Amino acid sequence: MAPSRRQFASDNNAGVFPEVIEAMALYGSGHASGYGGDEVTARARDAVAGVFGCECAVHFAANGTAANCLGLAAAVQPYEAVLVHEFSHLETDECNALGHFVPGARLLPVPGEQARIRPEAIGRVLQGLRPIHASRARAVSITNATELGTVYSPAETAELAATAHEAGLVVHLDGARIANAVACHGCSPADLTWKAGVDLLSFGGTKAGLAYGEAIVFFRRELARDFEYRLKQSGHLFSKMRFISAQWLAFLEKDRWLERSAHANTMALRLRQGLERLPEVKLLFPTQANAVFTKLPARVVEGLYQRGWRFYTDVGPGGGARLMCAWDTTPEDVDAFLQDAAGLAAPQKRDLSTDYTD
Repeated sequence: MAPSRRQFASDNNAGVFPEVIEAMALYGSGHASGYGGDEVTARARDAVAGVFGCECAVHFAANGTAANCLGLAAAVQPYEAVLVHEFSHLETDECNALGHFVPGARLLPVPGEQARIRPEAIGRVLQGLRPIHASRARAVSITNATELGTVYSPAETAELAATAHEAGLVVHLDGARIANAVACHGCSPADLTWKAGVDLLSFGGTKAGLAYGEAIVFFRRELARDFEYRLKQSGHLFSKMRFISAQWLAFLEKDRWLERSAHANTMALRLRQGLERLPEVKLLFPTQANAVFTKLPARVVEGLYQRGWRFYTDVGPGGGARLMCAWDTTPEDVDAFLQDAAGLAAPQKRDLSTDYTD
């Protein structure tokens, strides 16, 4: 049975690039050195570094939680803390994995409109920490694109990073959807990362078309010292690393990752524009990446579910529905959803025959 296409629940639910499957098959025969000592992994590391046009240390882990928390673990001591947005994945969806990898380390949630941390918010949090008696702030983690589908610009990232560095903080970027953020701005990946002051990146691929495997990119290479030991101890030093690495070669080749993420963004805008025309529908946040957040009437939500559509409700501030587009979302998928939503949102006609009695 083929998977349903009536899906706007998550870009995690999407399929995998055909070229990625082909690459895994291509490198699946024969023997190669294990634990990342193979030629394919060496090429993949070079390919990732080439995307950013700089010297950096590149490692791979199974998923985004591991990439975020193992990367931060390389920078944080047990008595230290990481500033994160209150709606970040690190804060709400990672089961305090940082505290697992660095027992005692904690997250400090920071408010901010549209899931973005402002530079002045960093100062307010730091002023509230009592020396010795409170965890010492060591890093700030931002997410781009954010959990609410908004993005930081290169200038906003640089301003925040400058404030963080002045306070002695490491700047981590959760880039689970970095491809969508880069596509939104039409800038280079370097402009949103190391050129803007990012020290450490979780480079997401799973949401953008990989089967599994995220990259951890250390622009401050001294943070990656002995990182292989962290990977091994945590169970993320894959013996057959080439099956992750092969995916990354196909993913990055010919800028597939950017072109197809740009398509996902375009599908989200198409969806937003269609929803804007429907009665009683409210759009909650700007659509800058591949997510649309909206308040739908209860009858519309119920009716869409009855028709087989899947998406999350009661998400984020405002408690709206989250509709995620993916690299393989088609205009036909969007239009079919909008057609069903329009039929359900149309004003209900009263049956006037019931208003009269003999």
